[in-house]
Amino acid sequence: MNKRLSIGIIFVLITAMLTACGSGSNSGNSNPAAGNNGASADQTKPVLKQLGFQRNFDPNKDPVAAFLEEKTGYKVKYETLPLENPDDKLNILMANNEPYDIVKLSGTQYNRLAVQGALEPLNTLLEEHGQDLLKATPSEFFENAKVDGQIYGIPEKHPRGFVGSALAINQNLLDELNMQVPTTIDEFYALLVAIKEKKGIVPLTGFESVIPEISGAFGVVTSFDEQDGKLIHRLEGPGMKEYLAFMNKLYKEGLMDPEWPVNKTETIQQKFTTGKAGIMTYGWGLAAPVTEALKKNDPDAEITLITSLKGEDGEIGNWVQGGGVSWYIAIPKSSKNKEEAMKYMNMKVEPELFKEMAIGVEGVHYSNDSEGNMLPILPAFNTDRGNSDWFMTSTDAAAFEDLWLLRVRKDPILHATFDEIQEKQIPISRSDPTLLAPPLPVVANNLQLLNKLENDYIIKVIAGAESLDDYNKFVTNWKSQGGAEVMDELTTWYEGKK
Repeated sequence: MNKRLSIGIIFVLITAMLTACGSGSNSGNSNPAAGNNGASADQTKPVLKQLGFQRNFDPNKDPVAAFLEEKTGYKVKYETLPLENPDDKLNILMANNEPYDIVKLSGTQYNRLAVQGALEPLNTLLEEHGQDLLKATPSEFFENAKVDGQIYGIPEKHPRGFVGSALAINQNLLDELNMQVPTTIDEFYALLVAIKEKKGIVPLTGFESVIPEISGAFGVVTSFDEQDGKLIHRLEGPGMKEYLAFMNKLYKEGLMDPEWPVNKTETIQQKFTTGKAGIMTYGWGLAAPVTEALKKNDPDAEITLITSLKGEDGEIGNWVQGGGVSWYIAIPKSSKNKEEAMKYMNMKVEPELFKEMAIGVEGVHYSNDSEGNMLPILPAFNTDRGNSDWFMTSTDAAAFEDLWLLRVRKDPILHATFDEIQEKQIPISRSDPTLLAPPLPVVANNLQLLNKLENDYIIKVIAGAESLDDYNKFVTNWKSQGGAEVMDELTTWYEGKK
């Protein structure tokens, strides 16, 4: 018995000594700043769990994940929402109190979860552990993130406003038809007719309900607008009905893809790049893959942009995206590591760390041209920083305005298309007047459903499944489903900020 007791005591002492030695070897990493010396995950820090939007990559294997672990000392396990029905999945996860420490949310998702009480109030956490976060983003964005005086999400400010879309046509097709790029709605209609009659292919393919390049000719650009000094929804203005009548005419006359209601992004790209469709709904984000696929089938092909068309009364317009809040970064109430999550996010907006996370190392991932413009070094930038925006949980807002441009320069076709769209579209475009609206409870609980009602109805009218004669009836129904309450709440905010 005594012999066994002695052996046990010796074992305990040896274990204690080993543990002490282990703690000593890690003590230099217990300070968050130690990560800047190349430390791996600090064993004294909890493993955090982060949920983000779907993208075609594994965030756990991305170089940015390893970089952040090295620099901050925090190990993070990343998960993504599904591409199909992400809101439904998010609702289930939050209802089940899944122990996420950080969630990256769209405005609609944030509004809804904040109002429902699923998110942790961040005012105290920001004050105690988030001073760099508070400095990195303009105060008005935090003010607009409040719900009943509390901040439930860190606003990730979009770096700059931009126009994202245009229509695309193969220049060879225009040449064959001996036609010019249309600038008016009537010229556009004539081009569609010529494509159908002379080429026998689908004139226009896409899947969107509202196409700004076309709808702008009828005064329909943003979801909400100002008319005679008052805030209105686009369903309440005269332009939407005129737009729908025009689109339905195109569909009935065979000038639009008959599969429009069921098309997906991949479908329309395939139809356009194989010459089965003449024009596609397009954007600078699609420029590189669409151009590559098109040239495989037609090596001499060149994409020409059709930008916003002018209406019969001279009306023209497009939608400036960005400039507001891209995402809200929240800590769920179910998190077991709230303080550590805030400390981690605060570290990520320290200027030097943020810059290296966003664009990498000069001479390795980017260089500067003679005019001082930063240009990506390929393929290193794409390999190591191509998905860095996914990992951001707020930004160093002032710096990111210029750093972000590096991302659209990572492909020459993407870069050229982005610049062309901005040059041609920005001067005639405008932002949604509710861009900076704070989270509002009625909006949060109703906007998702209202957007779906609107989108489904528009597609049905375009395809002839619903009659435009019942338009007023639909608008009345839309209002009864929460639209009237949403407009009342937004109008109160809008009038109050004047």
